[in-house]
Amino acid sequence: MSTKEIILESTITCPVCQHQKTEIMPTDSCQYFYECEKCHERLKPLKGDCCVFCSYGTVPCPPIQLNKSCCI
Repeated sequence: MSTKEIILESTITCPVCQHQKTEIMPTDSCQYFYECEKCHERLKPLKGDCCVFCSYGTVPCPPIQLNKSCCI
């Protein structure tokens, strides 16, 4: 029996200043808002995405990785 390994680290890139930071994604909820630590822009998901990791991260959130619907 094989299980898909979930990646919990994702690097978010701010679309305003291009600052990047690697964050640990929550496994029990979606992260709808994220504040860039450099320019303080408050990011929210792009239309059609469930969270900031799916919009601006290098890895989508855990539910999407598992081909499940996300928190919305």
